[in-house]
Amino acid sequence: MQLKHLKTLLTPQEGAAKVTCMTWAPNNGKFAVCTVDRVVLLYDEQGEKRDKFSTKPADSKYGKKSYVVKAMAFSPDSTKIAIAQTDNIIYVYKIGEEWGEKKVICNKFVQTSALTCLLWPAEHAIVFGLAEGKVRLANTKTNKSSTVYGTDSFVVSLTSNVSGKGMLSGHADGTVVRYFFDDEGSGESQGKLLTHPCPPYALAWGTNSIIVAGCDKKIVAYGREGHIQQTFDYSRDRSEKEFTVAATSPSGQSVVIGSYDRLRVFNWGPRKGAWDEASPKEIPNLYTITALAWKKDGSRLCAGTLCGGVEQFDCCLRRSIYKNKFEMTYVGLSQVIVKNLSTGMRVVLKSHYGYEIDEVKIMGKDRYLVAHTSDTLLLGDLASNKLSEVAWQGSGGNEKFFFENETVCMIFNAGELTLVEYGSNDILGSVRTEFMNPHLISVRLNERKQRGVEGSKKLAYLIDIKTIAIVDLAGGYNLGTINHDSKIDWLELNETGRKLLFRDKKLRLHLYDIESSVKTTVLSFCSYVQWVPGSDVVVSQNRGNLCVWYNIDSPERATMFPLRGDVVDLERSNGKTEVIVTEGVNTVSYTLDEGLIEFGTAIDDGDYYRATAFLETLEMSSETEAMWKTLSKLSLEARQLHIAERCFAALGDVSKARFLNQTNKIADQVSKEYGGDGTEFYQVKARLAMLDKNYKLAEMYYMEQNAIDEVMEMYQELHMWDDCIAVAESKGHPELDNLRRSYYQWLMETNQDEKAGEVKEGEEDFTGAVNLYLKAGLPAKAARLAMSREELVTNSDVINRIAAALIKGEFYERAGDLFEKIRNNQRALDCYRKGNAFRKAVELARVAFPADVVKLEEAWGDYLVQQKQLDAAINHYIEAGCSSKAIEAAIGARQWKKAVHILELQEDRSGGKYYLKIAQYYASIQEYEVAEPLFVKGDHIKDAIDMYTVAGRWEQAHKLAAKCMTPEDVSTLYISRAQDLEGEGKYKEAERLFATVEEPDLAITMYKKNKMFDDVIRLVAKHHPDLLSETHLHLAKELETESRFSEAEYHYMEGKEWKGAVNMYRVNDMWEEAYRVAKSHGGASAHKQVAYLWAKSLGGEAAVKLLNKFGLLETAIDFAADNCAFDFAFELARLSTKNKIPEIHLKNAMMLEDEGKFAEAESEFIKAGKPKEAVLMYVHNQDWVGAQRVAEANDPDSVSDVLVGQAKFCFEQKDFQKAEAFLLRAQRPELAIKYYKDAEMWSDAMRICKEYLPNKLSILQEEYEKEATKKGSRGVEGMVEQAKEWEQSGEYARAVECYLKVKDSTNGPLMEKCWMKAAELAIKFLTQERAVDVIHSVGPRLTQLRKYSAAAELYLNLDLIKEAIDAFIEGEEWNKAKRVAKELDPRFEDYVDQRYKEHLKNQGKADSLVGVDVMAALDMYAERGQWEKCIETASKQNYKILHKYVALSATHLIKEGHAEKALSLYAQHGAPANPQNFNIYKRMFLDLLSLLGRDSAESFRMWADLRDVMLLLCENLTKSSEANSPAHEEFEQMLLISHYYATRSAANGVDLVSVAAKLSISLLRHTELIPADKAFYEAGMAARALGWENMAFIFLNRFLDLSDGIEEGNLDTLDHSDFQDTDIPFEVPFPAKLHVTDAQREEIRDWVLTVSMDQRVEQVLPKDERDTYEASLLAANTGIRSLPCVITGYPVLRNKIEFKGPGKAANKDDWNKFIMATKTTHSPECQDVLKFVSQWCGGLPASGFSFH
Repeated sequence: MQLKHLKTLLTPQEGAAKVTCMTWAPNNGKFAVCTVDRVVLLYDEQGEKRDKFSTKPADSKYGKKSYVVKAMAFSPDSTKIAIAQTDNIIYVYKIGEEWGEKKVICNKFVQTSALTCLLWPAEHAIVFGLAEGKVRLANTKTNKSSTVYGTDSFVVSLTSNVSGKGMLSGHADGTVVRYFFDDEGSGESQGKLLTHPCPPYALAWGTNSIIVAGCDKKIVAYGREGHIQQTFDYSRDRSEKEFTVAATSPSGQSVVIGSYDRLRVFNWGPRKGAWDEASPKEIPNLYTITALAWKKDGSRLCAGTLCGGVEQFDCCLRRSIYKNKFEMTYVGLSQVIVKNLSTGMRVVLKSHYGYEIDEVKIMGKDRYLVAHTSDTLLLGDLASNKLSEVAWQGSGGNEKFFFENETVCMIFNAGELTLVEYGSNDILGSVRTEFMNPHLISVRLNERKQRGVEGSKKLAYLIDIKTIAIVDLAGGYNLGTINHDSKIDWLELNETGRKLLFRDKKLRLHLYDIESSVKTTVLSFCSYVQWVPGSDVVVSQNRGNLCVWYNIDSPERATMFPLRGDVVDLERSNGKTEVIVTEGVNTVSYTLDEGLIEFGTAIDDGDYYRATAFLETLEMSSETEAMWKTLSKLSLEARQLHIAERCFAALGDVSKARFLNQTNKIADQVSKEYGGDGTEFYQVKARLAMLDKNYKLAEMYYMEQNAIDEVMEMYQELHMWDDCIAVAESKGHPELDNLRRSYYQWLMETNQDEKAGEVKEGEEDFTGAVNLYLKAGLPAKAARLAMSREELVTNSDVINRIAAALIKGEFYERAGDLFEKIRNNQRALDCYRKGNAFRKAVELARVAFPADVVKLEEAWGDYLVQQKQLDAAINHYIEAGCSSKAIEAAIGARQWKKAVHILELQEDRSGGKYYLKIAQYYASIQEYEVAEPLFVKGDHIKDAIDMYTVAGRWEQAHKLAAKCMTPEDVSTLYISRAQDLEGEGKYKEAERLFATVEEPDLAITMYKKNKMFDDVIRLVAKHHPDLLSETHLHLAKELETESRFSEAEYHYMEGKEWKGAVNMYRVNDMWEEAYRVAKSHGGASAHKQVAYLWAKSLGGEAAVKLLNKFGLLETAIDFAADNCAFDFAFELARLSTKNKIPEIHLKNAMMLEDEGKFAEAESEFIKAGKPKEAVLMYVHNQDWVGAQRVAEANDPDSVSDVLVGQAKFCFEQKDFQKAEAFLLRAQRPELAIKYYKDAEMWSDAMRICKEYLPNKLSILQEEYEKEATKKGSRGVEGMVEQAKEWEQSGEYARAVECYLKVKDSTNGPLMEKCWMKAAELAIKFLTQERAVDVIHSVGPRLTQLRKYSAAAELYLNLDLIKEAIDAFIEGEEWNKAKRVAKELDPRFEDYVDQRYKEHLKNQGKADSLVGVDVMAALDMYAERGQWEKCIETASKQNYKILHKYVALSATHLIKEGHAEKALSLYAQHGAPANPQNFNIYKRMFLDLLSLLGRDSAESFRMWADLRDVMLLLCENLTKSSEANSPAHEEFEQMLLISHYYATRSAANGVDLVSVAAKLSISLLRHTELIPADKAFYEAGMAARALGWENMAFIFLNRFLDLSDGIEEGNLDTLDHSDFQDTDIPFEVPFPAKLHVTDAQREEIRDWVLTVSMDQRVEQVLPKDERDTYEASLLAANTGIRSLPCVITGYPVLRNKIEFKGPGKAANKDDWNKFIMATKTTHSPECQDVLKFVSQWCGGLPASGFSFH
């Protein structure tokens, strides 16, 4: 995210005028700023100041300046603003929704200490912090405040999380406390979260992290549980000041922290999981940022400053324009502001989960938003500003979105339909469907409010093309599935989701009622259908009618209008509904009855008065009547009784209308007297219950009011006497007896004897009750009563009357019960028998007549059989011992197992007949294993075999037969059975039987006899495959004789004899069939032959027509001619294609010619218009006279052919003269030439060619030459001869060509001679241009023959100077080439020189090249490695060239490891200060330092040379542009080191051991150049030799550490403590290898170990008077750097000798020691050192030294 300054809202003042706080309204419409003078300024969204108001103190007596506003916040609805003041109070001002509304204080909360900060995260809840450390909550609803939590430390900051459900407070002691109103399932802890090192004034809570900053100039990011994630430390940044304030973006993805003149921006990187710092926004002279406020849509950030300024910044990651209609502003990774450029309307699209939004698209007529994140999908409706975010796993962008429905987005993806309701963050529903057409999906979400229904969310869709599913999306369950018999092509729910209309492919329209699951077909041939918006009215079209259902609950009642066009649309607006119809080119609108539509809508909306008012306006019709009924029902349910009364009056239901009228009067009276709703009065409720026939409910309402009389009155009025008496009894009513009397009297009057009897029974007048029951014809009821009363049982008169009545009414069982009761068992048994009550009869008989039980059981069984209750009868027959009847009953009842069981229990054989029946049953249900033993037991083995045979179980049948019969009998049985089956036409079964007894031939015969040829073939293929083809052909012939041609054809084909089929059809004159067979089976030409034969059989016109039909006319004519049927061919050609007649004559002629009938053939050829063919016939037969005759008579053009033929014959006879004469007569000289050529008579050929065809002479010449070339030397000689001939005859051009063509590699002189001759002739006789071409051709040939001079002379003859020079050069005749160039064309002199140089280079003749091109020669020396020669030659050139090659040579030597040789080069030739040579010098220096064993006196010369070279280089540098550069300083240091090494070598040579040792120690301060291990080794050894054990021990110990580090490849572990406060460097280059042998190292290791064990050495470097290590130039305490001694390198302190050269000095003792040694030893090395010192230091001191 970047900050871009937009504008200054409030101009800063000159001095301090701090902006104390500011805040944005949640609706983004207002921005409030509080200034230092306690005035709140209000700005609009564009940053224009619109309003302001002053705050007030808690107590006016303290004055207006007694407080400061510390914080403020808008309410969540943006209509109020809370102000926190330091005078211990919060005021809440109502500022209203519009600008300029009056500001009113609506709440105030007085506190115990000053307020420091404030938030308003939720409705009615303000959170604030106090100076005393408490965090409290103020409720604007109750006007009370309470403590959330308390601490002991001043609250310096408060912030909330992105959702506003959690907050953080920062305290002066660095503590940060977290508190959640709702942790939203995060599980994060509450309470003290972390302690920051300083007061957290800048506190921000991002999506994934908490950022804290303060006065320590550090910004720290903490994790969710307070552990440090990241630290941004600016404490070393001088320009940074303390951090004062922080703000989090609404998405929580960015944080801005303010300090002095600067805003620092941090963005959360979700992929890294860390904060990234963007470039800070720096504004000079802004001064300290005191307040920050971020607009709630994330697009703007405002910053307030110490000087009272307010600056507005634009915050966005990027901005883009979409389709030139919308502006997309990405204010964070997860937040985008979409602005409509035309309307200015804005929508903030934000991922609630903080996911990064990839791309925003606007779809569906620019109304709907779609955006993806990694895990979610964002959708929005720009018109209603409803946004949704749902979990969505990416599918590669393959989703398809449909926006046809304004409330829900339909998303198709991989066969799944997902519905998302705009404004909801959950997926509304998801179903599997393959049908994406919006016409096949219908969604209805709360589109019309219904009475008593809260949320209606329904979906109808296709499971498959014939099945509709209806789902309740709110409940998530299936409301129904409609299985239809035809494909569905349209469906739609009504707006309330209670009805579904759908149409199928047969154009039938169906209505489905979801509640009752009833499907009704409402219309056929439906071409258009639609629900009228805002109603349940349906409009559709079938053919020429417009159909309207104003009341869809009565689908049979449709209103029809005739139409002349097609319905295209439906429009409803301005209280008018119109159907738009196209009639041809015109568009007509039909207006629907808005009133009827209005009625349905009013009913749905529950506005019954509106519905009634509307119905009043209508004439009564069937539709209107249906509406009145609907309204009456609904108004009764809704207790709108006046409307119900009106409805029943309209419907003519007078009784209900009258009843309701009375009810309404009661209700109105009650309402008038007592007020309230009269319908709640008990009488009204009871009457309505009566109207609903719910009398018990009415009774309950009356009884609740103790209105007993009214209940009784109601029941009496309804003649419900029982209920009335029951009420009277329950309440002990005094009129009870009268009621009963009245009731009995009424019953008697109305002849209700039964009811009267019940009353008498109730009064215990049993005799009277019996009499009444008998009177009513109810003897059974009388018998029940008599049997229950003992006194009636003993009354024989009553009993007899009842019994007589029962028997009369045939109630035998009841009569039996009565007789049994009075112990008359015989009559009871008789009655039971008559009444078929056998159970009671058997029970009575068991007690009274045991002998009759068996008979009764059998009779019972018979009765049950009669009643078709066979199952029940079985057991009774068994009880009666009637086995046969039991078995029959079991069989009848299909209780087969029981039947078998009973059979098996029988001892006699009488049951055999049943076995067959049972076995047949089991056979029928294919339980053959059960049936078989039953057949066998019943002696029906043949039936068992038949059973198996019929079932096709031949093996079992055979097995059974084999078991019971002989093989012959089996075979006989099977064959006879098979023949029976054959007789019955059951051939398959018969075949199986034949197969079982292995008689397939019988089966074949059977099939053949029955003409079932397919089966014959099948069996032959199976049993006699070798006879199959023969059988096919036999059958084909048989079928042919029977004229069954198509079948015969099949068999011919199967027998691979198609010709037989064709012949069959031909013989029977069925040419079409013959043709078809031949075409499909007979190869490419067979059908043509058949067509031909067919045509031949027809002849004449018919034949022509037929052949034309097949497109074979010409083919047939050709075929006839080819087959010598010339008469037929002529007939066809004459009738159809006369142009074919000559062709037939021609073919006839050819046939006659083949037969040797030449005269007839001649006649036919002439008829065919082909006399030439006749001529050729005679020529072929060498009848020249005949040929001549015919040619002259019929084809003069052929005369020449005859002559040619004669000529050819003569040539073959070697009669050349005659042949030539014939050909010239025939005017064919070219043939004469050809024949001569073929006979290799070239001279004759050339003669004729020259005479008759001179234009072809050159071609012939070329042919001849080629031929000659092929023949080698013999041919070459011929060519030379020919050339000479041309030359003699003056044909010079041809002679030249001929000479040039002479090529004989074996004879060089001949070729040279011929080519020279060609050149000579060309120069003499041909044009200049041609001569040049010839010379250009001859020259290279001569050079190939190494005749360079000859070639050059030729070139010079024609002034071809360059070519002549090139020829001399090629022959390496350089002097001739130069002379030619010089004399004839001086321009070519340079060219010759250049070529000469190249030649020398290529030949490697460097010595010769020097004289021509020195640089090239030098490069050649360098390439060959001849460096001495190269340097020697270069030294003769200028200084620059010399040093170029010296540098190249030195580089080569260094690479080869010869640094000393490179040194001697520079010692010899000097060291120029060329920057490009610096690396060589450095590399040479470092390589020399790395050499081993060079610290002795013998190595002095090398070190002295190095020192001198370095001195020379430094002097050169001083004079160059590189003076005093780092490189110069480095080389000065190298000079010093090389001087020390040279001096050390000289000192070692004169036994100045102490000087040499000091030099070795001094060199340690240069270990950044000298290999460290080598330096410490040499210093340590020198110190050890002098007995300086402390130093020796430390240096050698250091050497061992270094050598170990070099081996390990790492010097990080070195301990530098011994060298603290010295000028010996700690950081040294890593040596590539050890500079000491392993033996030396081990010897050192032993010595160091020994010394450390003795503990005689103190591990401290010796110090001097400066209290500093004696060899260190830098004093440890003062930092003063001493000069190094030019002799020892030790620091020069008091006793010193100074030189003229600046910075050069020596210790007097060391100097004198060195002078003395030099004088005594006369050492040339020491003298050289002093000489160098004199030169380097500007001369020696006064007590100087003279060099010898």
